[in-house]
Amino acid sequence: MFTSSTVRFIVIAGTAALVLAGCGSAHPFADRSDLVAAPQACTAKRFDIYFGEGQAQLTAPALEAIRLTADQLRGCEIRKVQVIGLASATGSSPANQTLSERRALAVTDALEAEGWPLPAFEIAVAGDSGATTADGRAEPLRRRTEVIVDAAPR
Repeated sequence: MFTSSTVRFIVIAGTAALVLAGCGSAHPFADRSDLVAAPQACTAKRFDIYFGEGQAQLTAPALEAIRLTADQLRGCEIRKVQVIGLASATGSSPANQTLSERRALAVTDALEAEGWPLPAFEIAVAGDSGATTADGRAEPLRRRTEVIVDAAPR
């Protein structure tokens, strides 16, 4: 009968032998370039810009997300940009509709400042419609603007 420390030693030694045995053998994926492809820059993108409750001002992280996406798509043909302003269920529906509009316009202005073509923009607002969960709680993730970009190589 083996003691628990003997069994532990056998398991550890066996595992180490298996790991070391695999180190010297040719791995079928030795050249990982077959597995990993560089992402294409000029493709459709989707990203969200989040806001504080009742706010429509772009935060530093929001501006950074816009700048990084604009940099990724520089040199691409921007065919269409959908900007959808959303709001949570706090406050009145008319106020949330206005807030959604202000959020969508703030994001559109920032994208235009990055050089994106204004005619490509489609701006929509959803206000607080659908901003509550099934049990009636407010959904804070609605405090955002969704940006969907249709881009292609030039």
